[in-house]
Amino acid sequence: MMIKKYMPIAAITLFALTGCQSSGGASGAVAVTESPTSSAAVTTAPTAPAATPTAAPTTVPNKNTSASNVSMSTITAVRLADAKSGWIGGKGWIAHTNNGGTQWQVQYQGAGDAKQIFALNGQDAWAVFGEEGKLVNTKDGGQHWASVGQMPNAAFLHFVTKQEAFSGNAHTVDGGVKWTKMPVPEGTVGDAYFHDAKNGWAVKQVKDAIEVDRTQDGGKTWKAVLSRKSAVAPTGAVIRSAGADDAWVELIGESGMTQTSYSLFHTKDGGKNWQTVLANSTAGGGPAPGFPAGDNTGPKNTGTKPGPLYVVSPDVAFMGGQCPSCDKPNSVGWTKDGGKTWVNGQETFTGYGELLLAMADVNQGWLLTNDTAQPSVMYTTANGGVKWQKAHTFDAPK
Repeated sequence: MMIKKYMPIAAITLFALTGCQSSGGASGAVAVTESPTSSAAVTTAPTAPAATPTAAPTTVPNKNTSASNVSMSTITAVRLADAKSGWIGGKGWIAHTNNGGTQWQVQYQGAGDAKQIFALNGQDAWAVFGEEGKLVNTKDGGQHWASVGQMPNAAFLHFVTKQEAFSGNAHTVDGGVKWTKMPVPEGTVGDAYFHDAKNGWAVKQVKDAIEVDRTQDGGKTWKAVLSRKSAVAPTGAVIRSAGADDAWVELIGESGMTQTSYSLFHTKDGGKNWQTVLANSTAGGGPAPGFPAGDNTGPKNTGTKPGPLYVVSPDVAFMGGQCPSCDKPNSVGWTKDGGKTWVNGQETFTGYGELLLAMADVNQGWLLTNDTAQPSVMYTTANGGVKWQKAHTFDAPK
């Protein structure tokens, strides 16, 4: 039997996906070097990048918001190096803090919105800008940023060494200059995820069931490790991993009436056993993917649509929840036992824009809220999400 399409009363797709200034800072100058870039096309075998003329090096002021012409009014990307230091990005800029967000220092200015930031440590970080996916890199904690090339896709970018990284099924071994394509199953929903050069995960629809496949040979062969009958087909998938045998698989369902249904499953033994972490069915979005119609069992995250998913370890994961019809639409929940139990935080936060979340460890993390009419706000937690303290209020939107 083929799967039945669930038709919400009013289909309004609002879900947008997701793995991450003002006041004092020292002044100075930061060199921004434009180096040759390669084509964004993904190739099946390594090829030499085509050389392009290099732009003359330019400098941008390493200053705080109030002392520069950068308006940090909307935060579009965040990534921590540790609990006190990390980067945020916005409309054409990157800023850094080393005191938990109290003060910010603009390190880079360029074109386009910061789509995502990834930090391997306190020195090595990468950022993606604009719809074309320009990739920039720092090797000295942000004192200098250099253009590397272009991203092959818009998937989640994560480096495992200074040279090797993955973005969906794209793989680089030269720091992002050249990318090769890794095989994925036909009909993959959303982006596949490779934890390393051997181990990867993908979601696909097979008749009236949702299937999770695993590879252990770099995509050459795939094996189904989870199959669940579902009343709806997934409209997207988010996969994260904290180990070769670990996978957190978020399935996105239908949307309607500002609501989106979704589910979250977890394995820490390579897919032999799976834990249902969340099953959020909604009136507007219908059944959660992986469940039959009318099944409202399973743990629930707060809100009526999913927020960002951040995996810390095979036992610990945090996830935001959003309720667009609520006065304080943002919240954070978590599991610290691999998904056996889910805890919904008691605090809620204002802001009707994108919610951003990044964790340094099981206890310490950052939460950033955005709004078109009110300033973005950063909160920090030191006790695993139980309490959040306001750390910084950014510039008002213009």
